[in-house]
Amino acid sequence: MNLDELKQGLSSLMDSMSGGWQHMRQTASSALTSFRPSAQTNVPDKVDVDDMFYIPSGTWSMLGANLFEDNKRVVVRLELPGVDKNDLDIEVLDNRLVVHGEKRFEREESDGRYRVLQCAYGAFERAVPLPVPVVADQATASYSNGVLRVELPKADPGMPHKVKVKVD
Repeated sequence: MNLDELKQGLSSLMDSMSGGWQHMRQTASSALTSFRPSAQTNVPDKVDVDDMFYIPSGTWSMLGANLFEDNKRVVVRLELPGVDKNDLDIEVLDNRLVVHGEKRFEREESDGRYRVLQCAYGAFERAVPLPVPVVADQATASYSNGVLRVELPKADPGMPHKVKVKVD
């Protein structure tokens, strides 16, 4: 392998890493969600946890979503692992599906110490922009295996929303 091949390989690696990082940042920016613990959240005090990165006053987590659109409806699937369905409040507000909830901490019953606490706990709000107007009062929701599925009928049924952009 000569020096030019090595340079080309490194350049390709850097382009790939840069593109991957940029994709992850763009994708994750809307899924990154703030969690704010309350008295009901039941998180341990800082002195009860050996994890130096543990912040009991609040943390962040990814709440990933998928949005599907067909001729008649928009379907949003939102991953909410560890959240009880009774702790969810769902509304449509300004062309966004807004999910409020709280993930509560469940303590172990035996004596011991937490060494690592990486999961987020507390109240959160996650908003998913809707691509078309919907009939909010006809929406239906189900929750199974930590995934919330919300189906929203379109206000104006028809082909999925598409915009053509002219290149100058």
